[in-house]
Amino acid sequence: MIEQLFTTLDKQLDKDGIIVHKGKIIDASVVEVPKQRNDRGEIDQLKEGTMPEDWNENKIRQKDTDAQWTRKHFQNYFGYKNHIKVDSQTKLITGFQVTPANIADNHMADSLLDKKEDGGQPLHGDSAYSSKELEECYKRKNIISKVIKQGYRYKALTQAEKKANKTNSRIRIRIEHVFGFMTNSMNGMFLRYRSLIRNKIGIGLMNLTYNLFRLVQLNVEVREGREKWAVGKQVHVKQKKG
Repeated sequence: MIEQLFTTLDKQLDKDGIIVHKGKIIDASVVEVPKQRNDRGEIDQLKEGTMPEDWNENKIRQKDTDAQWTRKHFQNYFGYKNHIKVDSQTKLITGFQVTPANIADNHMADSLLDKKEDGGQPLHGDSAYSSKELEECYKRKNIISKVIKQGYRYKALTQAEKKANKTNSRIRIRIEHVFGFMTNSMNGMFLRYRSLIRNKIGIGLMNLTYNLFRLVQLNVEVREGREKWAVGKQVHVKQKKG
């Protein structure tokens, strides 16, 4: 139901011309859930996909066996990841995937991107989305890669690549505004649900609610029979004649 609601709104925004399709940005952020107090033996069994034998039904109901740990910026987090794709001009979310927190950001890039919807557009993302395999994915889907490139020990970035990174990062950073709004205005980076399916629902509602807030910020109304086009940071509405 949540996916249907999100898709319905997304299609209407696309139909009304609010989503301008001049570029996409992808990134992921951790959504924390209550930490599980399991001992080492229980953790090992859960990693193997088996339930500890001494857990009864009541205890299982209180456990989240889907959430995982991840480390980011030298801090540990327990929960899930919200992988999102946003329109680079309006900062509206146009697609999302939810996974346990230990799934790498770049593993979900292929499923987030669609040739029909995103083909022919520039794609911005941080260096996590820069790899030989993903570059092949972008070419296959006719996507113009503007992903931040990363230098290596024996292959430093050229001056042209450094300049391109600086230019592309100004657009890529816009997706941080999305996560910032969720954190500061929606208190959305912590949920108390247990299990992957419940958190998919919670995170899906969070993304849908963000888009509604963003429409208010853009000062637009979603109505059929009107023409809309983007100018700068505002989306102006003009009534059709007749």
